[in-house]
Amino acid sequence: YAFDSSTIDLCLALFPWATFRTTKAAIKVHTLFDVVAKIPVFIRITEGSVHDINLLDQLPIEPGAVYLFDRGYVDFARLYRVTQCSAFFVTRAKKSFRYTRLRSRKLRDDDVQAGVKSDQEVQLIHFYAKKNYPGKLRRIRYVDKDTGKKLTFLSNNFDWPANTIALLYKSRWQVELFFKWIKQHLRIKVFYGTSKNAVKTQIWIAVGTYVLVAIVKKRLKLSLSLYQILQILSIHVFEKVPLEQLLTETDSRNETGRSCNALTLFD
Repeated sequence: YAFDSSTIDLCLALFPWATFRTTKAAIKVHTLFDVVAKIPVFIRITEGSVHDINLLDQLPIEPGAVYLFDRGYVDFARLYRVTQCSAFFVTRAKKSFRYTRLRSRKLRDDDVQAGVKSDQEVQLIHFYAKKNYPGKLRRIRYVDKDTGKKLTFLSNNFDWPANTIALLYKSRWQVELFFKWIKQHLRIKVFYGTSKNAVKTQIWIAVGTYVLVAIVKKRLKLSLSLYQILQILSIHVFEKVPLEQLLTETDSRNETGRSCNALTLFD
């Protein structure tokens, strides 16, 4: 699972309840995203002033699951709760991260080729940090070969190859793509109502639409993108055509090389 939040800016005069800054209103959509199924499994909508890290207290922890966090969620007391629940996490270390090295792990050839520079077992040294997380952590330094960016990962898993941890964190980008998709295609930048309930309702409708389209795509095993499916449904919403027939026929036309533009498929 990848956990992150997206901020939606609002007009302070129209949405005074959505506290954020002195001159601006906003809300946050905190989302736990299933990277494999590509659907959200947990969502909380709060005022923009609510700090992201507070939502970790409400996060359902599933034993054996893997949770991917940005470094903004590094709070050792809350991360230790993930460990205590027999789950795993991967996150990035902050610049202020202070530790003592317990031992260095031997790097495999494929880890080195992938960009891993070091793999260490470490322990926190600050009094309160060590009190909040008394166990050891795994610290991995990694250089992205495409961008040259240097990254430092933290995890509580000591069995995976170092390169696997880097790849897991890379898959955290899926939740960012989810936010981008619903903002671009489901019209949640402009709201029809100004009350808290109206705003939340519109966001939940958008999320529900995304999930339904994703379920249809998976069950019918379509190669069409979510956006293409959404466009096809939008122009045939009042037609009495079986959903499976409509989408599978469109998908078969797409596979034979025809344009899959929803505006020209059914001219």
